[in-house]
Amino acid sequence: MQFTQRTNTCGELSLSDVGKTVALNGWVADKRDLGGVIFINLRDRYGVTQITVNSENKGVYDSAKSLGLEYVISASGKVQRRTSSNPKMKTGEIEVLADKIEILNTSEVTPFVVEEEVKASEELRFKYRYLDLRRRKIASNLEMRSRVYGIVHRYFERHGFVEVETPILMKSTPEGARDYLVPSRIHKGEFYALPQSPQTYKQILMVAGLDRYVQICKCFRDEDLRADRQPEFTQIDLEMSFVTEADVFRMCEGVIYDIWKEAKGVGLKLPLPVMSYDEAMETYGTDKPDLRIKGWLKIVNITGSVKGSEFKVFTDAINSGGIAAGIKLSSVDVTRKIIDSLTEYVKQLGFGGLGYIKYNADDTASSPMLKFLSEEIQNKIKNDFNSQAGDTLFILSGEKAKVLSSLGSLRLKLAEMFNLFDESKDEFLWVNDFPLFSYNEEEKCFVANHHAFTMPKEQYLKNLESKNKDDILSIRADCYDMVCNGSEFGSGSIRIHRPDIQKKVFNVIGLTDEEAKQKFGFLLEAFTYGAPPHGGFAFGFDRIIATLCGTRDIRETIAFPKTTSAVSPMDGSPSPVDEKQLKELGLKIT
Repeated sequence: MQFTQRTNTCGELSLSDVGKTVALNGWVADKRDLGGVIFINLRDRYGVTQITVNSENKGVYDSAKSLGLEYVISASGKVQRRTSSNPKMKTGEIEVLADKIEILNTSEVTPFVVEEEVKASEELRFKYRYLDLRRRKIASNLEMRSRVYGIVHRYFERHGFVEVETPILMKSTPEGARDYLVPSRIHKGEFYALPQSPQTYKQILMVAGLDRYVQICKCFRDEDLRADRQPEFTQIDLEMSFVTEADVFRMCEGVIYDIWKEAKGVGLKLPLPVMSYDEAMETYGTDKPDLRIKGWLKIVNITGSVKGSEFKVFTDAINSGGIAAGIKLSSVDVTRKIIDSLTEYVKQLGFGGLGYIKYNADDTASSPMLKFLSEEIQNKIKNDFNSQAGDTLFILSGEKAKVLSSLGSLRLKLAEMFNLFDESKDEFLWVNDFPLFSYNEEEKCFVANHHAFTMPKEQYLKNLESKNKDDILSIRADCYDMVCNGSEFGSGSIRIHRPDIQKKVFNVIGLTDEEAKQKFGFLLEAFTYGAPPHGGFAFGFDRIIATLCGTRDIRETIAFPKTTSAVSPMDGSPSPVDEKQLKELGLKIT
């Protein structure tokens, strides 16, 4: 098909181009017929330019009158200054006075208007994703994604990493989430799995002596979805030999620094702060604290101060091994209505109520709890929080883990209610020294918190042989997360490279030698041929892009995302397959 090809894009013309004859190609985003003159907003990936058509040029005018929204056209003419500029448009000071319009393709009436503030439902947008992608907001997110790909590749190439593609069809290994299984036609009754991560392969690459591996890879997990989770997602996956935790930190900080500098123009302060898991939980009630909250709203443990009080809620909690703790909100007028709404909120978290103490302007305190607390205990609590007039304390008591995590949730709730987030900056930190194991009460067994190949910290190695539950749960690992704005950006660890330590870890989680061989035999065998000390990390690429684009919904940064029910409305997947295919695979639907 012959047509006038563009001389410029729809996002680049300016006053310096006035007088030039140009040709633009794109989609009709808007058309305004004012009688005698027609204004067309022509859109492509790069922007929007106004095309003006006068009735004096009858042939062009008639073509313009026939245009519908989303028609694909070529428009040629002379660039001129607009009589009234549009500051909201990058090209808002000029227009193209058309002397030729060619219709390259027509369009049906679209199921929703393609505009930045789209009014369509998510399901409709995803069904017609190719229309949704014409919006500048979504297209710019994909451009940011592409730009960061380049930054990542260049960074790791500079630092001597080898990019290696690992298999998509692999052995099913237990890694914490459900695998997506792929039936084998040739080996009926046997299955491949889609990788939850390239974990085992990248460790084998270290045994192979590649020293530094990196890959931007697809990973797959069959789990319940939300805004920051998809069944298929992208990782920046890396592994290094002969390294310590600090080496991994510096390498990962470096790539984040380059991304923020090149993509956002922001120079991050390095090294990033480091906080232990225990400190994060006891101070913020979460292993991914959001440090953008003004005042930080730290958790304060007041168990020692309220011990021996007459307040039954405190004594019951403490006598059963629990704690009392709270957070302080300053410089905010906390009304009775606010306290009632927060009380309802903590009830949803499993508490009977929310304790509070409000310090008034006249230096008195108000709270239903005070009549159960001696003056000495009241003073201790005030000192614990360093409270002053205008402060309000919110206090919970009960089982320690539940109290801390609930106060962590309450902290975020308060920050949201009173606009305490400093949106002007991104706050990064490392959280390290995670517990190696947790205990599954239902199954009555220990499970690996990160994965079973995470190295215990040296001072805890002797605890691997203990029969005491508390000794096992006290073991801390060389395991770490990078956190940004309360979101986990990535996770990694120093790996076990010694077979004797690996066997002890398997024993703790109840994996017999035979089961270990069946599930991880190829990796364990590789370790017997000289595995170097090694460690690595995996960034959640989608979350990085979402943060750079100012959204918490990673689906806005993925070209063809799934809905929260793991459905792709555009192509209709997942979908049934015919009986012939099932028969070839030796499968039957029951």
